[in-house]
Amino acid sequence: MPMHAHEIEELILKAFPDAEVTIEDLRGDGDHYSCKVISSAFAGKSRVQQHQMVYQSLEGRMGGVLHALALQTKAPE
Repeated sequence: MPMHAHEIEELILKAFPDAEVTIEDLRGDGDHYSCKVISSAFAGKSRVQQHQMVYQSLEGRMGGVLHALALQTKAPE
């Protein structure tokens, strides 16, 4: 069963309450998303660390319920 964009957003905001989250369903199938996350929690972290933090916030759904997530992450300027 596909995952809805609002579910992804809720999980990310649960982990990063200050985050600005933008999600786009790339194929309209609920299985392939693009996601941009801006959070102060990413300050001083490498891009890989930032992505790992977002994947952890998805509580094991990445690669299962959620097939593909193209991530863009950064700390606020």
